[in-house]
Amino acid sequence: MSNSPLTGKAALVTGAGSGIGRAIAETFAKAGAAVACVDVDQAQAKAVAQSIAQSGGRALALTCDVSRESDTQAAAAAARDELGPVRVLVNAAAVIDKNATVLELDPDDWDRIFAVNVKGAFLMSRAVLPMMIAAGGGSIIHIASQLGRVGAPHRAAYCSTKGAVIQLAKAMAVDHAKDNVRVNALSPGAVATRRMLHRYGNMDEARREAGPKHLLNRLGEPEEIAQAALFLASDGASFMTGADLLVDGGYTTV
Repeated sequence: MSNSPLTGKAALVTGAGSGIGRAIAETFAKAGAAVACVDVDQAQAKAVAQSIAQSGGRALALTCDVSRESDTQAAAAAARDELGPVRVLVNAAAVIDKNATVLELDPDDWDRIFAVNVKGAFLMSRAVLPMMIAAGGGSIIHIASQLGRVGAPHRAAYCSTKGAVIQLAKAMAVDHAKDNVRVNALSPGAVATRRMLHRYGNMDEARREAGPKHLLNRLGEPEEIAQAALFLASDGASFMTGADLLVDGGYTTV
């Protein structure tokens, strides 16, 4: 792994227990990173860390509710103590939101969606930034969505949170360029994860209904998004900050 793009770096990935977060954690480990696999589901975080270890990588499982500052601070400290200062942070944790308009969504559900999707990215960034700056810089990636740029029916809360994290990446990029910290958003289109099962009932139906909404006429795969995250994390993206990298199969093109 000596020639791998993340060799010698510690990465922390939230939402690493499944879906896009898991694919990113595994891809980073293959690229040489020591990975803190952070998830609210302890069993899933452990399963991913064990899978990475069995493949010859180095990983740490950490249980964390990213909406709680005490949890994010503890997770960041544990990652630093075990793996070294975090040089790459991926904020991929997100709740599975209900289909609802603003008239239909309960305010408590709205608050929980924002607490995880937006406040979680804020709190974990806040926990990691001091060590990242002290170590000489790094890369922060907020997982957003193509729905942070365009609207969708019955997705008022989700669209709002993803638009927010795109703007958060831009504002953080402005604040921390002087610290050699690059901050970007990564916006996938619809991806074949358990979120599709919640929305469509089964993956065949998700592919039938959501696939044609993309120019490439299919859903994305978690590994495809992970490759984009690897690019943003690596020196290959050294001249990118404040950007929103669309990997959406052409969803937003027309």
